[in-house]
Amino acid sequence: MSAGAASAALPREAVNAKLIALIVSASIAFGIFLTGFVVREPAPYELFMALVMPIWALFGLRISRTVAPMALLLVLFVIGGMISMNQMDDVGEIPLYLSVSLFLALTAVFFAAVLENRPDLYKLIFWSWTAAAVATSALGMMGYFGLTPGEMFTLYGRAAGAFKDPNVFGPFLVLPAVFMLQLILTGRATSLPLHAVILVFLTAGIFLSFSRGAWGLFLFSAMMLTGSLYLRSNSNLFRLRILLMGFFAFVLLAVALIVALQIPAVADIFSERAQLAQSYDTGRLGRFARFVIGFQMAMEHPLGIGPLEFGLTLGEDTHNIWLKTLLDYSWLGFAAYLTLIVWTLAGGFRILFRDRPWQPYLLTAYVVFVGHVLLGTVIDTNHWRHFYLLLGMVWAAMALEARWQMRLRANESGRTAAMLQPA
Repeated sequence: MSAGAASAALPREAVNAKLIALIVSASIAFGIFLTGFVVREPAPYELFMALVMPIWALFGLRISRTVAPMALLLVLFVIGGMISMNQMDDVGEIPLYLSVSLFLALTAVFFAAVLENRPDLYKLIFWSWTAAAVATSALGMMGYFGLTPGEMFTLYGRAAGAFKDPNVFGPFLVLPAVFMLQLILTGRATSLPLHAVILVFLTAGIFLSFSRGAWGLFLFSAMMLTGSLYLRSNSNLFRLRILLMGFFAFVLLAVALIVALQIPAVADIFSERAQLAQSYDTGRLGRFARFVIGFQMAMEHPLGIGPLEFGLTLGEDTHNIWLKTLLDYSWLGFAAYLTLIVWTLAGGFRILFRDRPWQPYLLTAYVVFVGHVLLGTVIDTNHWRHFYLLLGMVWAAMALEARWQMRLRANESGRTAAMLQPA
């Protein structure tokens, strides 16, 4: 090739590389955005990701040794569901249900692998999630205040956005809200107004979902994030900023809450939902009574009773992820799920405060993930799209840390070898 031809080819290759990078980023951003619109299964998110994931695999996406245990545990979890399904006389739509379980498990593996290879996509994922949260929150508020026909984007007088359940809609908004809080606490002062507006808007959506789980999740995650940032820093000046900005955010949200409670309809539902225990929690066959019945059934049926069978038998589902895994996914699924959660919590905590480029995203994802694990004691989270995204982000950081340590050891070995070379 002549010098002139080579010089002409280089710009074309550079343009092609930029175009590919743009397509990759756009596909990830759009996929994340679709997580905010889940009215029925399969959702648009599943359909789009079913197209994207095989394409990534064809172009060389690989699962590292660090991510492989997560993939194995998730597969065992779904196999447990298949074992449980075999205990049913009429499986009905259960194969579709388990197919969704398997697909969501694959999305966790996919995002872990993608982020391990492209950690710069953490920022894109967080902002795409924020965009989806703002959009679906706007729909929920429009529905709540009667700006849409009928009960569109609401359920039982509660904002639901583009979700079929306010109890999923509210928790979906938590990570972007906590992300905005982190940017308020640590970001530039010039960006403070934008982040504050988005935080208030998302908090309003969480509030109008009237989901006690979402309220608790947001408060827990916000406190964990603020405390972690404070403890992580050795600078007294930065700690003072955390305290001042945290106080500012608290006052801002308190004022927004007071304003919202001036609306009679809002105040009435809030006073009802703010009670710690509802009638459907403490009744004869309420949520807590079903926990006892369910665990007794689980001890008698190690192979499970079949996915969703508990709800058909007692009139309502388990509302407890641990009980659900025992009954719907057998003891095998329960063991795999428990191992996965413990491994994720331990592995994420071990690297939580290490100074890495992706550490701010890991911290936010981790505290929200811990909140979701706790929330799982009172609600089923196994088909929440964003839960698997959180899982994938934490495991990606674990894989990135393994690569970081490998690189450090390689550099150290290189320096040692150089020192041992004869002069």
